[in-house]
Amino acid sequence: MTSRTSEELLAIGEVSRRTGAAVSAIRYYESLGLVTAHRTAGGTRRFPRHTIRRISIIQLATRFGIPLVEVAEVFSALPVERPPTRRDWMRISRAWHERLEERKQAIDRMQRELAGCIGCGCLSLQACTLFNPGDRLGEDGAGARRVDPGAR
Repeated sequence: MTSRTSEELLAIGEVSRRTGAAVSAIRYYESLGLVTAHRTAGGTRRFPRHTIRRISIIQLATRFGIPLVEVAEVFSALPVERPPTRRDWMRISRAWHERLEERKQAIDRMQRELAGCIGCGCLSLQACTLFNPGDRLGEDGAGARRVDPGAR
């Protein structure tokens, strides 16, 4: 590990203030390996300045509904000793764009199915994905048996 001066490393409170993330959230991100901290002789956390960028990306991802486990997958390909470059960001955004597009398509499918169900009145076990008198579909297992698995 390279030597770091105290100006290059930020206390957890400063990272919290600069990002708006709660101290507990920063500790949680660290426990997931999303950010890394150096420890002082007294055991306090000191974060590299680029942690601010990483936390900003985490916050953006969660705002878009991307789970932290997916953020961790993407971050695992990034070096921990430097902030993501423009090239890194482009790779991340492409991956997340594809994932968000898949989710959008699943939501569109669900909306079409729901629109077909509202007011149809069919009550047909063969045609309706919702109607299940006497839980007859329960013999096939738990959960929504006639709903497209990609829409769940």
